[in-house]
Amino acid sequence: MRAEKQYLITEVETHLKKSDYVILTNFSKVTVADVADLRKKLAAEKAEFHVVKNSSLRVAAKALGLPEFEASLAGPTAVIVGGKNSAGVAKILKQFFKDKQKLEVKVGVMDKKLVSAADLSAIADLPSFEALRSQFLGLLKSNAAAFVRVLDAKVKKEQPAAPVA
Repeated sequence: MRAEKQYLITEVETHLKKSDYVILTNFSKVTVADVADLRKKLAAEKAEFHVVKNSSLRVAAKALGLPEFEASLAGPTAVIVGGKNSAGVAKILKQFFKDKQKLEVKVGVMDKKLVSAADLSAIADLPSFEALRSQFLGLLKSNAAAFVRVLDAKVKKEQPAAPVA
């Protein structure tokens, strides 16, 4: 293999190793200014947008044991990697598409499992982790309070009535 090709494959492997998720996008309609804007928004989640060659991506993904996404490697491809919050990145991509109507999500890989564009859109619609945590704690608190009220009612019901004098 030529040194240039090996360098490109190594570079793509480096990108793919940055996180436990990879989102593949078609960027054919996106302008340079749009890409700069998207990169700025992704930086808030510590994610990166990289344009890659399909052949290099194919070889690097196979070397890293990622699932087969050969069908998605048609046309220009960019990968989005990095950061820990894949749901936050999905939200950014969904909002970017809504605003610009340009970037198309092809497919994603999360924890070495293939995720469709529709699944990524559903993930983007989920509330943030902090909101989910607060909803869960609220649910626990309300159920605990209801349980205490039930026990209190049971105790009050079993107490004998005070004699009337």
